[in-house]
Amino acid sequence: MGDARQIVVLGATGYVGGRLVSELVDAGERVRCVVRTPSRLAGVRWRDDVDVVAGDTLDYESLVVGFAGADVVYHLVHAMSDDGDFSEADRRSAVNVAQAAAAAGVARIVYLGGLGDPDDPALSLHLSSRHEVGRLLADGPVPVTELRAAVIIGSGSASFEMLRSLTEHLPVMVVPKWVTRTRCQPIGIRDVLHYLVAVLDHPDTVGRVLDMGGTDVLTYRGMMDEYARVAGLRKRVIVPVPVLTPRLSSHWINVVTPLPIGLAKHLVDSLCNDVVVRPDHDVRRYVDHVPMSLAAAIGAAIARIQDVDVETSWFDAQGAHPATPDESDPVWAGGTILRDVRTATVDASPDAVFATVTGVGGSEGWYSTTPLWQLRGLADKLIGGVGMRRGRRHPTDLRVGDAVDFFRVEDVRPNEFLRLRAEMKVPGYAWLQWEVAPHGDGSLLTQSAVFVPRGLAGRVYWWVLIPFHAVIFPKMIGQLARRAETRILPAAPTTR
Repeated sequence: MGDARQIVVLGATGYVGGRLVSELVDAGERVRCVVRTPSRLAGVRWRDDVDVVAGDTLDYESLVVGFAGADVVYHLVHAMSDDGDFSEADRRSAVNVAQAAAAAGVARIVYLGGLGDPDDPALSLHLSSRHEVGRLLADGPVPVTELRAAVIIGSGSASFEMLRSLTEHLPVMVVPKWVTRTRCQPIGIRDVLHYLVAVLDHPDTVGRVLDMGGTDVLTYRGMMDEYARVAGLRKRVIVPVPVLTPRLSSHWINVVTPLPIGLAKHLVDSLCNDVVVRPDHDVRRYVDHVPMSLAAAIGAAIARIQDVDVETSWFDAQGAHPATPDESDPVWAGGTILRDVRTATVDASPDAVFATVTGVGGSEGWYSTTPLWQLRGLADKLIGGVGMRRGRRHPTDLRVGDAVDFFRVEDVRPNEFLRLRAEMKVPGYAWLQWEVAPHGDGSLLTQSAVFVPRGLAGRVYWWVLIPFHAVIFPKMIGQLARRAETRILPAAPTTR
């Protein structure tokens, strides 16, 4: 590959970006991650091999600093809100990236966009925005390589999770007609990463828009049939009807799958358009690589999930808005802070207690009144929230930015402290946190539910929940303590 290049990755906390950084590091490149919240990269396996700089694509000056000395910038950042504002945010980001790259003397920008016929008047807002970002980047003075993909199949990808959830949970489905008509050319995440890295060594890909796709072109129904076959499920009964609009379909997907309504809507809108590689734009004209079949991509993704080896996931980039308050803000920052605090002395070491605490959520559950948690998750889903179906990236390991059902890890200090920020729909801001400290021959565990209400609705919400808290939280800390006392940790290594 020649001398190592200085490469900047925008979107390193996202699904594709996190895996791309790993590929670039393994290839011997010098990598710098420009991210809005650097702490979210704490704990990833390649953290010590890269530089991390705080920056935001909506902050031009931070990009100029982050791009200093860079040869290549990968632009993998996309807004994904539930309204039209994401298009404006993407426009501003594209202009800032193009101008900052020019100011810093960057030689090339590589952008990951979306497939879709640019001349289609019915092209979804989501895909139209992706194409617009590519045009705005290309309008700048720095040469651009734009790679476009449709459905990306890989463990943890939003598209794969939607496909997996629908197929596994629904043996009989009533679906809109586009499911059986619209053509799609899915591609495995491994192939996406290969092309993203390979174009760096092909100068003839500079200044081009290149389409990426796997070996199969089929409908979304065909994709569900293929998933069922590879997963060893019986073929699903699929009944197409003309009355399900994309909006109604997205609400249904929101309830049945882990995806929140905003993300589901954009994915469904895009699936209403044919997304197929154009032969004259096929990346394989320049990069000699044969992508895997859909069956192979599905099989690889299932194997990763079964081996608990999911490096990144779609919800990695679904963090809370930075303007929300922080539970650690001092009292003088203003606002009412409501708390439910419980303590327990535990006849176990701090590391055993903390290991139990960090196992909350996902398949392990929340240690108390499981039906109430499930009911809260269902209610959240029905009003467009994330619900409980996201689970967690890993059954025991947690790092800042990880999703845990409808919470997100905001702070984690090994054997001492864990704070989760709630991402369910509530009239305010909520956290659940645990502190562990040595106490005699055991530990002291402190559990706190913290809520900052918004207006009268927020206060009423808290008051209504007080009777439920009186049931849930004592049982939770009690179960955590009992689990920790019976937990067996690996013995420390001995030296001779």
